[in-house]
Amino acid sequence: MNAAIHGDDVAQRLDEDTARADWDRAANVLCVRLDNLGDVLMTTPAVRALKGAAAGRRITLLCSPAGARLAPYLPSVDAAIAYDAPWVKNLRTANPAPDLAMIERLRAGNFDAAVIFTVYSQSALPAALMCRLAGIPRILAHARENPYRLVTRWVKDDAPMDGERHETRRQLDLVASIGVRPAAEGLEFAVRPADRETMRGKLAARGIADVASCIVVHPGASAPSRRYPPELFAQVVRELSAAAPVVLTGDAGERPLAGHVNVLAGGRATDMSGELGLGELGALLADAAVLVSNNSGPVHLAAAVGTPVADLYALTNPQHAPWGVEHRLLNRDVPCKYCYRSVCPEGHHACLTGVDPAAVVQAAHELLAWRRHSPAATQAA
Repeated sequence: MNAAIHGDDVAQRLDEDTARADWDRAANVLCVRLDNLGDVLMTTPAVRALKGAAAGRRITLLCSPAGARLAPYLPSVDAAIAYDAPWVKNLRTANPAPDLAMIERLRAGNFDAAVIFTVYSQSALPAALMCRLAGIPRILAHARENPYRLVTRWVKDDAPMDGERHETRRQLDLVASIGVRPAAEGLEFAVRPADRETMRGKLAARGIADVASCIVVHPGASAPSRRYPPELFAQVVRELSAAAPVVLTGDAGERPLAGHVNVLAGGRATDMSGELGLGELGALLADAAVLVSNNSGPVHLAAAVGTPVADLYALTNPQHAPWGVEHRLLNRDVPCKYCYRSVCPEGHHACLTGVDPAAVVQAAHELLAWRRHSPAATQAA
């Protein structure tokens, strides 16, 4: 048996080496990641590995408009194309004209290869068809069903719930199938000095001079099934504010939610919702002590900049925990877990509503203590 296993390993390595030799000739690579900002962040280690695998390689990211906002902060991405794909949830109409135009735009890009990154519950085949119609000769993707000639390098999806494999590991495994492995597996987000300066100026104007002492609380999430109730968040804010300055964050659409949480908390937080750009939010998370958040984009942004996270992790799926950073996952085990739904199908949100605010506060204090005694914090001091 051991000899057979060893033989399989050797065969896999030879197969990867052959694929690597072919893909090394791909100087102009399209990376397709069409869902949310956090999903793009979790894909950055694989993208960085692709970038570094061949000298002079150019990486173009085909992504949602939300994902495209990240492009200026991703050193491994040379260009981004924003696209609302009809097979991804968005508000576009059924008019096929944008899709036909995108095929022609990709054709004009003269890409040597395309890597299609998807979560387990998504199909890569619509994107693969688009890339094939655009004349891209090499296409790498996961697929459950046989893609035949739509994909030139097929990695089979055949484990239930992807074997609970982390989303970042899934994408690293995808590029490893062509012999590409990163030197480092951390998420990527480059904080710009100008963003750090403007962020600090905005907080100073609100009376916060020491950003490093702050706890950031992000009460929003794009999916209702992933939102901790505002009245419970308010209890967390009320307790944490006795130990450290609390800064509330959120985009402009989440301003009413953040404001509601702060009112319930007696105004004990500094509400910066709708006031920070993406680069400034990244700078705030990089400089702050801890993030307390629903499992949403800021969790993965904090992971990318190395800040510990108390993650109110709704059990909608098991693959999206913070990657490569100290964290605490907060939820209540429920029979309906791993529903993969953006709206709680049971209507009770028990995996989150069952979390005692005291447990959230305790997790934040544990991470504050860890942050104070971590090697990075000691070195910075």
